[in-house]
This record gives sequence, C-alpha cells and structure tokens, in this order.
Amino acid sequence: MTREEITDIFIKTGAMLTGHFRLTSGKHSNRYFQCAQVLQHPHYTGMLCAELARRFAGKGVETVVGPAMGGILVSYEVARALGVRSLFAEREQGKMALRRNFNITPGEKVLVVEDVITTGGSVAEVIEVVRSLGGEVVGVGVLVDRSNGQADLGVPAEALLTVTVETFEAENCPLCAAGTPAVKPGSRQT
Repeated sequence: MTREEITDIFIKTGAMLTGHFRLTSGKHSNRYFQCAQVLQHPHYTGMLCAELARRFAGKGVETVVGPAMGGILVSYEVARALGVRSLFAEREQGKMALRRNFNITPGEKVLVVEDVITTGGSVAEVIEVVRSLGGEVVGVGVLVDRSNGQADLGVPAEALLTVTVETFEAENCPLCAAGTPAVKPGSRQT
C-alpha cells in the first residue's frame, strides 16, 4: 500500500483528527490519531495489518504481541496475516504483564505491535515483558508513529504512517492561550 492509500483510509474513517487535544503524556497537540475509528472497520483493519505483516515476512515471527487496548486488534490481524499466534499484554498493578495464562518460551521470536506510538512507552514495556520471559523481539510494527521516528525502541521498527505532530507543554500551549478547550479523546483518562 502507498502512503496516500493509507492516509486516505485514516481520513475516510475519521481517525485523523484536528483540534486541541490533551495527550496521555500531559502535552497538548493540534492533531490526534484515534485508531479505534479505523479498527472498527474489519476490511480496513485487515488491509492495514496485512501491509504491516508484509513488512515483517521472512523474519521468523512466531508470535505477535500488542499492548491492551490499542494493540489487541492490531496484534490479532497481523498474526492472522503471518499465520502465527497473537497475544496481548495488559496492565497489572500499573505494570505491563502477560496475563490469562499467556506465555512466551525462551528463544521465541516475537513481533511487538501497536496502533499509535508517541513516546513508545507502552511498546517499550511490552518489549521488556517479552525479553523478561526469554523471548527475542524481532521488531516493532505500528500503524502510526507520531514521534516522527524519534521513539527509539532498540529494535527494527516499521510504521505505516510516520508523522510530525506538533506538541506543546500545557503551560506554553498556544491553543490554551487562544481559549480553545482541550479534550482527551484517548482511552486513558489519567
């Protein structure tokens, strides 16, 4: 898929938003990617995740893992395209963990996926979980990299879209100064 085709899907589904947003990091931004708007469409989700899977074909991936919530559907669809197992990590007492009797065996080749990364924090936590169980992280795949490639995860990474999104510290936000109220559209309300 071309960048234009991928961007068109995000626009058509309303996943690429403009306005005044308070991000999970506490920073503010005038753009936000709400991948849930894409992921509610199985046809588009399948297309995007098949493209992500294609980029990791031949890497020996045995399992795909994504952080809950955003990475669950991405993990499932990428794993389906690769013909491998899909898992998800979730927070347990504030820390990412594999629960539900999910396990990774030592030496297992794992692809970590996510819908959107800004700082890469959740993905880095999942990488640590995989490594702590002896898994080998062969790469990271994301639908949207909002860090413009700046989130260094220490493994090969692929993003369907890599974008520069201007962010502001809350106390220096020009949107706040203009009186525009900030909204928190993501799944984490903290």
